[in-house]
Amino acid sequence: MTDSKDPMIPDGEVNPYDTDYQVGQDNIVVNVGPFGLDIHNRVFAVSGLAIIAFVFLTLAFQNQVEPMFSGIRGWLTTNLDWFFIGAGNIFVLACLIIAFSPLGKVRLGGTEATPDYSYAGWFSMLFAAGMGIGLMFYGVSEPLTHFSTSFSGSDWAPLGGAVGDAEGNAALAAELGMAATIYHWALHPWAIYAVLALGLALFSFNKGLPLTMRSVFYPLLGESVWGWPGHIIDILAVLATLFGLATSLGLGASQAASGLNYLFGIPLGETTQIILVIGITAIAMISVLAGLEAGVKRLSEINMILAVLLLAFVIIVGPTLAIATGFFQNLLSYLEHLPALANPVGREDSNFASGWTAFYWAWWISWSPFVGMFIARVSRGRSVREFIVCVLIIPSLACVLWMTVFGGTAISQYVNDGYTAVADAELPLQLFTMLDALPMSQITSFIAIILVVVFFVTSSDSGSLVIDVISAGGKVDAPTPQRVFWCTFEGLVAIALILGGGLVALQAMAVSTGFPFTIVLLIATASVIKGLASEPRPEA
Repeated sequence: MTDSKDPMIPDGEVNPYDTDYQVGQDNIVVNVGPFGLDIHNRVFAVSGLAIIAFVFLTLAFQNQVEPMFSGIRGWLTTNLDWFFIGAGNIFVLACLIIAFSPLGKVRLGGTEATPDYSYAGWFSMLFAAGMGIGLMFYGVSEPLTHFSTSFSGSDWAPLGGAVGDAEGNAALAAELGMAATIYHWALHPWAIYAVLALGLALFSFNKGLPLTMRSVFYPLLGESVWGWPGHIIDILAVLATLFGLATSLGLGASQAASGLNYLFGIPLGETTQIILVIGITAIAMISVLAGLEAGVKRLSEINMILAVLLLAFVIIVGPTLAIATGFFQNLLSYLEHLPALANPVGREDSNFASGWTAFYWAWWISWSPFVGMFIARVSRGRSVREFIVCVLIIPSLACVLWMTVFGGTAISQYVNDGYTAVADAELPLQLFTMLDALPMSQITSFIAIILVVVFFVTSSDSGSLVIDVISAGGKVDAPTPQRVFWCTFEGLVAIALILGGGLVALQAMAVSTGFPFTIVLLIATASVIKGLASEPRPEA
């Protein structure tokens, strides 16, 4: 058997592509004193210059860009909501077809490959990969918002408040609110990640191609992927990832600023958010410079422990019975309302479909190169069927639990205790307002702020590594200064977006980069199926 210590060397039978391309052959290597650069001459230059121009123009014309960002987001989500929702459905269907067809027998890394990680380790990494700030920001606010709009009969209610039936009906409004939230955090987003992660793993571990986005398109484009078609794919991946991460950093900064104001009276506003972005980026840069993979791993583990402790605390001191029964009720409600929520045409709830779902799908898609590459790297040795089922189901169930605990507690406080402060609070503050009604709120709120900060430090460090790999033509050992460049610009883009329109600007850029990348991902889905069809399958 071949030496499997190098993950790029397959175990057993594979059907690699015959190409003369060498990783890094188009790169420019520059050494300036102790610093070095090893960059893909076109991908790095175009994406780097585009981001520098964006930051400069946004900071130079702050007053003009805010209405522009608002207009971009409004036009894309209003006119193309059917496209985003339809694309999400295609990714779910493609995953199910691949998993339960003979293609599901293919093993990532070769017919005799064995998993690099145990189930426990693999599941925890899947959980950590695509979550974090989103769960912290929306865990309370999204279920409560959908509940409130359904209960009040607002035109933002999901499914039109089930055509008005939920208005004034707390039980039905809560059911609809949780179903709509789970729709945004369960199967659909994880199918987006699974398609791209599967492509990256297959074409790297089985087909012998570089671990970069363009490799996924080899079955369709052939040797052209090493030219401008491939350059454009990688440039879009860099821009989508960077703006997706910047959106998350902006959300995290606004929530951390709200928490600090709530706990310690630190003034709210752009200045506090910008200082937080600079601080978070600086910590991420220190870990990049020091190469503290063990440190980042340890931070992730500590963060996971804190998240589980916070979750357990709310279960114990919150409405425990309602949470326990709510988990299963919410799953059933989600499955019941899923066909209507996933319907891309003829919607009566256009505000919900465009303002929530279309934005979410674009945001998840913009994160997909980053999360997809991470999932691919830790999934060698799994069968395609095992890979898809686990990537779809395990994190989805974790999201259902999180939303049930935090969102369900806030809704219970509103309905059963008459505690309306959470619903009245601004979105970034709702988590802390919910915790305030529980014991030891000062401690739990402080833990929540730490969670927000550390979730992004680890995401920023890992995200800059992924962007660096793509912009270095697939080289995984590129010089550290390049990662410093991308880490710095994640922070600068987030600051530019905060100054250029706050949350609307952040969401506008996630949607704007998510739209072209959705097209890329749809084409990639066909390419993945074609690539799988030519792979040998284990006998047993």
